[in-house]
Amino acid sequence: MSGTPAGRTAYLEADMRDPAAVLDAPAFRETLDLGEPVALTVIAIVHFLLDEHDAVGIVRRLLEPLPGGSWLAMSIGTAEFAPDEVGRVAREYAARGMPMRLRSLAEAEEFFTGLDLVEPGIVQVHKWRPDGAGTVVPRDEDIAMYGAVARKPG
Repeated sequence: MSGTPAGRTAYLEADMRDPAAVLDAPAFRETLDLGEPVALTVIAIVHFLLDEHDAVGIVRRLLEPLPGGSWLAMSIGTAEFAPDEVGRVAREYAARGMPMRLRSLAEAEEFFTGLDLVEPGIVQVHKWRPDGAGTVVPRDEDIAMYGAVARKPG
């Protein structure tokens, strides 16, 4: 990877269940200017964090060193719109050694406590700022994911 200092990137291989492995890595502080707001994107992963992993605590720990004005963008797996079908998929994942923890809207809201949600808030991902350009509108029961963007105050 190469680029300008303003657009530099780094790759860090770490286990999300261990936020310190990310936050204590030299590449973290060398790459990000924590004097300026940054974005933390947690996309299509928290459904693989089980209750004993404390997914909300992990996300909060990752947000902690980020300055005020930083952003959190997340997607959170749910079975609320098609419990039978999504439950079947979750059982298939578990049978292959990848258990999932799907969350309700109330549980999804916990990730954003203390943050300022951007409209439309926590909604199914296909309802987050649709542009109307698509010819096929997905059915709610076909989308097993909530999504939201929020700003860290300060």
